[in-house]
Amino acid sequence: MKAQTDEKLKFALIGAGSIASKHITAINKLNTAEVVAIYDIDFQVAHSLGEKYSIPAFTSAEEMIEKTDPHILNILTPSGLHAQHILELVRYNRHFVVEKPLALRLDEIDSILKECDRRGLKIFVVKQNRFNPPITKLKEAINNGRFGKLVMGTVRVRWSRNQAYYDQKKWRGTWAYDGGVLTNQASHHIDMLIWMMGDVESVMAKTATRLAHIESEDTGVAILRFRNGALGIIEATTATRPKDLEGSISIIGEKGSVEIGGFFMNELKTWNFTEPDIMDQDIFNNYGQVPDILAWNHSEFFKNVVNSVRDGKRGLIDGIEGRKSVELINAIYESAETGKEIFLRFTPKKCRLGIIEDK
Repeated sequence: MKAQTDEKLKFALIGAGSIASKHITAINKLNTAEVVAIYDIDFQVAHSLGEKYSIPAFTSAEEMIEKTDPHILNILTPSGLHAQHILELVRYNRHFVVEKPLALRLDEIDSILKECDRRGLKIFVVKQNRFNPPITKLKEAINNGRFGKLVMGTVRVRWSRNQAYYDQKKWRGTWAYDGGVLTNQASHHIDMLIWMMGDVESVMAKTATRLAHIESEDTGVAILRFRNGALGIIEATTATRPKDLEGSISIIGEKGSVEIGGFFMNELKTWNFTEPDIMDQDIFNNYGQVPDILAWNHSEFFKNVVNSVRDGKRGLIDGIEGRKSVELINAIYESAETGKEIFLRFTPKKCRLGIIEDK
């Protein structure tokens, strides 16, 4: 569905959970877009959110689409339902924004991509941290060859999620609808590592459930070999106590080292190169942190969505990009289940992610 050049792009939300307010806030910052409707299986939740932002709520997605005629549907439901909801609504020929991950299973993602491609529909996966200023400068440095040969990339997610967090929503921590720390909390960091370091050749991994009473893991580590020969490390846990510690990425190459820390890869910590550039200090001064503005990087994400739809160009995080991190996450689980090195471009056999198990 194409918008007129002078028309605001209209977004409609499928799901009114905790992330929905951030979508509304981010989109409302743009003069090129607006949220026109909200649907949730729990109408009272949708109605309450709609009242807060003066947005109409609906008792069915179909009625919402027919009455408000949105250009884009934002899928904000539990991860394990993303594929079902997209494939149910694709007949309306609207573009999709999907909260991470795009889906839990690779076969689900392939069905989504095939059907949307057949209909000429765009998919955008919410990976807002790609727009963090320190991250954009790190990506530029890699693209400009400042690191030389890449040696190692590492991401660390040391967050705290207590039992009350998992108990708040029945789907959290389940294999069928969520996965563990690697699928949920570390999804952004895994995406970032691939984006910086390139395609993954193989992975070896271990997972554990140490403190949370959930089906899936609250702690995991993985060792990667990238196709370019570099190595990678993923360290992720929600069992940090008593509070969050960090969410970071570091890249080491033959000519430089960069570390971006903070809670969600938002604070530049180290920027060292053997061949200094006159603009290096400017990067620290002007790009070292994410602006302290609510939903700032989400707004940057939605700017990219709007421009992609209007200009007919590929978005920064489309469905193909969204598939990459899910493939690696599936491979990590496969390795943890089998105790073997898993080479990517594989068909999951032991991965329980996205499967409703018989009790």
